[in-house]
Amino acid sequence: MEEQSCTHNCESCSENCASRQSPQDFREAPHAMSKIKKVIGVASGKGGVGKSIVTSMLAVALNRRGYKTAILDADITGPSIPKAFGIHGKAQMNDFGLLPRSSKTGIDIMSINLLLDNENDPVIWRGPVLANVVKQFWTDVIWEDVDFLFVDMPPGTGDVPLTVFQSLPVDGLVMVTSPQELVSMIVSKALGMAEMMNIPLLGIVENMSYLKCPDCGKVIKPFGESGIDAAAKEHGTQVLAKMPMDPAFAKNCDQGLIELYEGDFLETAADKIESLLK
Repeated sequence: MEEQSCTHNCESCSENCASRQSPQDFREAPHAMSKIKKVIGVASGKGGVGKSIVTSMLAVALNRRGYKTAILDADITGPSIPKAFGIHGKAQMNDFGLLPRSSKTGIDIMSINLLLDNENDPVIWRGPVLANVVKQFWTDVIWEDVDFLFVDMPPGTGDVPLTVFQSLPVDGLVMVTSPQELVSMIVSKALGMAEMMNIPLLGIVENMSYLKCPDCGKVIKPFGESGIDAAAKEHGTQVLAKMPMDPAFAKNCDQGLIELYEGDFLETAADKIESLLK
């Protein structure tokens, strides 16, 4: 029996009742017509490290292996997934819910850009509104027969990443970073958040790790030696890939042809994700 002085608001109430003692489950049920086997979060400690490219290429890699893949673009204020796949125009609805758009090779995608009248319009919303949109992409969108749903999360440890971790049944997290020491420090904060939320960490992908001289083939590390191996060891995880600075990434993304990129840098990461179904 609850104490008479309980206010039913745990933020202000000092009573130690059962509802406070039991951890709350904030997970939302997906759309009744959705069928999703595994949810993979792709996160970063800061922006500009190539998180959306990694998300796109992971979805492409598993799609090439015969799995049905999809991308939920949770980066509401900086959506870039539709452009990488050459998808423009609006998503459609039927009597039951919102339908994702499909890419040329059959990857289903939902992004705020597919709901705006003009895809270049800025999204100037406060954190709680952004978080609710992400939840609606989970609860209102019909994700049909998806083996792997990749969630492209906004950088950092704010409202939207917290909503993803709390509301969606994330089966594994891939963290994306770049070699700079400052970024390694910031990614440690994001890794710490995932650990606090009990999200299984699959590993780290380091983007812009190096580049090769097109003339002599010499490997150049423009950001110096990376500290990512030490960071991975500290958090008990592994480095899944060290991706080069490849102009073909940017070219394919700009042209909406990310599915045509042939690099195999993420095969180890794809193996790790594929193992979740085996």
